[in-house]
Amino acid sequence: QVQLVESGGGLVQAGGSLRLSCAASGRTFSSYAMGWFRQAPGKEREIVAAISSSGRITNYVDSVKGRFTVSRDNDKNTLYLQMNSLKPEDTAVYYCAADRSWVVVTRTPTYWGQGTQVTVSS
Repeated sequence: QVQLVESGGGLVQAGGSLRLSCAASGRTFSSYAMGWFRQAPGKEREIVAAISSSGRITNYVDSVKGRFTVSRDNDKNTLYLQMNSLKPEDTAVYYCAADRSWVVVTRTPTYWGQGTQVTVSS
């Protein structure tokens, strides 16, 4: 089982940056593909970025390409999301998620964090 705890959310002006972190419990973090999702008010949850268990493969939703970077440190059991050039439409609750399957992690991952609020003011 994996427990995930996000941190790093907050209020930032448009054009600013934030870095989200997701701390994972357990000694098998490096076995899991990881993803970042977000859910804005009144909208469905969407995948933002995903990273393979080794970190060699990443994938992003088109709306964040070139602005967001997903990374992981398997020695520290931590997942990151560096968010630059933030826009008001990036405002959402951001969740990290884990699954042993690269395919599943972008759709219906098994493990979820509790979420962290990101608010971008115009």
